Amino acid sequence: MGAGNDAGAGNDSVIRAESVDVVLGGIPIVRGASLAIRPGEVVAILGNNGSGKTTLMRALLGLVPHRGDIELFGTPLEQFRDWRRVGYVPQRGSILVQQATSREVVASGRLGVRRPFLPASGADRRAVDAALAEVGLADRARYPFVRLSGGQQQRVLIARALATGADLMLWDEPLAGVDRTTQELLAEVAARLKADGATIVMVLHELGCFRDLIDRSIVLADGRVMPPGYSHHDHGHDHGHDHADHDHRAAHGGHEVDEIERPHTSHTGLEVG
Repeated sequence: MGAGNDAGAGNDSVIRAESVDVVLGGIPIVRGASLAIRPGEVVAILGNNGSGKTTLMRALLGLVPHRGDIELFGTPLEQFRDWRRVGYVPQRGSILVQQATSREVVASGRLGVRRPFLPASGADRRAVDAALAEVGLADRARYPFVRLSGGQQQRVLIARALATGADLMLWDEPLAGVDRTTQELLAEVAARLKADGATIVMVLHELGCFRDLIDRSIVLADGRVMPPGYSHHDHGHDHGHDHADHDHRAAHGGHEVDEIERPHTSHTGLEVG
């Protein structure tokens, strides 16, 4: 497995970012991030807690304000409209679905596929059924999402992304708080997607069950993309400062977007505003 950002990749990149900064509430969270993801790659974005991983992923989707250049499928982010090609799985804690059932959550992934204001088609229903079956939750289709276990909720969100038929998947901490059975199932889903040629980008703290699938890692520390060969486990928080008098957030950034009040902007309709 390689490491690095491959920022100099050509125009065939599925995702390209150049000198991306995210500053929220006056705090630098992502600083000068450059990267490129090629078609068919499975890439892990690694880093310690507070390194800016989730914020970077959300910036790549236009869910938080940023400076710098981002392209999806060769199109500048501000001009990109083909969201049906993107399957985004946010962290479970960022979801607001009230009393929606599992099936309704998964079906929301089809909204970008069909024409506006038209009812669900037979193809939509089949895609939803197939996605629920793939994550082993066909028998939980009518259960309220909020009553499912953490692992089952994660599987529903993965199914929602699968139902889109997207060829680019972005999964934010898919292994957080889930049991081993769910981890193994998600690894099987990711392996099938990889075999089908999908591009997958995952925010992870550890590679875990995805270790054998990952082609390359991008490591963040203090909001910066680290050079190849850098291990995030080697990066502690002792920077030679007296922490009693040191404002770590202001000096180093790299804290996650969930710590900051953020604007209401979303392409998925599921995130907290």
